[in-house]
Amino acid sequence: MADGNQTMMTEFILLGFTTSPNLRAILFVLFLWLFLMTLVGNIGMILLIQTDHHLHTPMYFFISSLAFLGVTYSAIITSTALMNSTAEIKAITFTGYATLFFLFCIAVSCECYLLAGMAYDRFVAICNPLLYTNIMSMQFCVLLVLGSYTVSCINAIIQTSVVFRLSFCHSNIIDHFFCDAPPVLKLSCSNTFVVDVIHFTCSTVVAMSTILIILMSYTCIIIAILKIQSSKDRHKAFSTCASHLIAVMVFYGTGSFMYLRPSSKYSVNQDKIISVFYVLANPVLNPLIYSLRNKEVKEAFRRTVQRKFSSV
Repeated sequence: MADGNQTMMTEFILLGFTTSPNLRAILFVLFLWLFLMTLVGNIGMILLIQTDHHLHTPMYFFISSLAFLGVTYSAIITSTALMNSTAEIKAITFTGYATLFFLFCIAVSCECYLLAGMAYDRFVAICNPLLYTNIMSMQFCVLLVLGSYTVSCINAIIQTSVVFRLSFCHSNIIDHFFCDAPPVLKLSCSNTFVVDVIHFTCSTVVAMSTILIILMSYTCIIIAILKIQSSKDRHKAFSTCASHLIAVMVFYGTGSFMYLRPSSKYSVNQDKIISVFYVLANPVLNPLIYSLRNKEVKEAFRRTVQRKFSSV
C-alpha cells in the first residue's frame, strides 16, 4: 500500500442521488422529515427515561445511550444529505470527509457494542434475576458504555488512518450521498488490497464479536424461558426481549449487507438505497420499536402526561 499524497486531493464531490431539481426537492423534504422524526423520537425517549424514576434501570440506561447515538449519527449523515439535496456544488474538503467518516464509524461500532450490552443485560435479568442488581450496577453499566466508545474509537482510528493514507489522484467525484469508506476506496490510485483486508477485518471483528455475545446471551435466555412452567410467565419473560431482538435484526440485517463484503462486490446504486434505511431510517425506528412494544414506556408516558396536565 502506497502512502497517500494528500496534496493531490483537497476536496471530494458527493453526487448524491440525482441531479434532477424536482427529485432533489423531494429528497430534501424526505431527509429533513427523517431527521426531525429522529430528533423527536430519540430526544423524547431520553427525556422520558430521565424524568420517570421507574425507568431508571440498566436496560433503559442502554436505551437512552442508543437514542443519543441515533441522534448523533443521524445528524452526521443528514447534514451531508441535505447539502447534497440543495447545493449546486456538492464539495466537501478532504479533512471534512475523513472527519465525518471517523465520527460515523464510531457511532455505528458503538451501536453494535451497546446492542451486545443490552443482550447481556437481558441474559442476567432472566437467567440470574436474584443477582441482577448486583451484577448490572450503574457503575458497571457506565463502564460498559465507556468501553463501547473506547473500542469504537480505536476501530475508527484504524479504519480512518488506513483509508485516508491512500493516494487519490485520479478523480474526486464520489457517487454517494454521505461519507463512507467503500465509495472513496474506488477513487484511489494506490493498491487497495491491504486496506480492503483491514477494513473488512475491522468490520467483521466488530460485527462478529457483538453478534456472538448476542447469540450466546439469547441461547441461554431461550433455554431458561423453556424451563418456565407457566405459559403466562414464559410470554412475560420473552416480551422483555422482543423489542431488542427486532432492533438487532433490523440493524445487523442491513449493516451486514453493506459492510461484510469486499469492495469488489460494491454496487453504488444498490447501496445508496440500503444506506438510506441503514443510516437514516434505523434511528427513526428504534424509539418506535422500544416504545410501541413496551408497556413500561407506555405507562411512563401516561404518567408524564398526567403530571403535566395535573400541574396546569
